[in-house]
Amino acid sequence: MAWGILVIAGLFEVGFATCLGKAKESSGATSLGWLFGFLVCLVISMYLLFRATRTIPIGTAYAVWTGIGAVGTVIVGILLFREPVAFWRLFFLTTLIASIVGLKAVTH
Repeated sequence: MAWGILVIAGLFEVGFATCLGKAKESSGATSLGWLFGFLVCLVISMYLLFRATRTIPIGTAYAVWTGIGAVGTVIVGILLFREPVAFWRLFFLTTLIASIVGLKAVTH
């Protein structure tokens, strides 16, 4: 259960990073709407991270949470914000995913 909560927390981290990117691209009330979305995603993500750390060690939980956020944000950046796709970028993204899976595998 804690691992599922942690994954959802990581997805909300992707949400708050995406809201920041959209807020940067917009102005006025639209920008404020994205900033509100950022705050909502931030609060939910932090709460779920807190819940997950009741069972999962903090070092592992935080590393996995930031890893999910980083991987998801890079993917959103490529798909939504037209960020560049290059071999080395994808290579290191793959190594990050392997590291996240490795941390999950060795944590009891």
